[in-house]
Amino acid sequence: MGIITWIIIGLIAGAIAKAIHPGKDPGGFIVTIIIGIVGAIVGGWISSLLGYGTVDGFNFGSLFVAVLGSVLLLFIYRKFATGQNRS
Repeated sequence: MGIITWIIIGLIAGAIAKAIHPGKDPGGFIVTIIIGIVGAIVGGWISSLLGYGTVDGFNFGSLFVAVLGSVLLLFIYRKFATGQNRS
């Protein structure tokens, strides 16, 4: 899958992850987009490791895996980013 497809799936996954896991993000919209792109990559990697197949194009299975990865990364990011601001 090309880098442009990863970016597009990541943008969509980031928006869906933001809707699933609403709240104020420490980094704003741009960080959420980046988390969506990285989440798509991480979700595809984990899916491949677990034997569920690869993320091989723009389809519902790939989008589902990308959204799961994005939600996971958004959750982790919020825990670390908000945890460091507390005194």
